[in-house]
Amino acid sequence: MFIKLRVHPDAKRDKVVKRNPDTYEIWTRAKAERGLANAAALRALALTLGLDMKRILLIKGAHSPAKIVKVL
Repeated sequence: MFIKLRVHPDAKRDKVVKRNPDTYEIWTRAKAERGLANAAALRALALTLGLDMKRILLIKGAHSPAKIVKVL
C-alpha cells in the first residue's frame, strides 16, 4: 500500500491529519536537515497507523515536502 504525505518541518507542535484514505498531512517540530524531519514524520505515521517503523519505507520525496511511502 502506498501513502502520500505532506510534511511541514519546524512546526510549533507535532500533529497528524488524515486528508484522504491514502493521504496524510504531518506537522513536526524536527528541522528539515540531515533527514530529521523525514524520520520524525515516518515515526508519527507509524504511531498513527499502529505499525512498527521498520514496515514503512520512504519511496520518493526525501528532499521535498511531498513524499510517497510504502507500507509493507
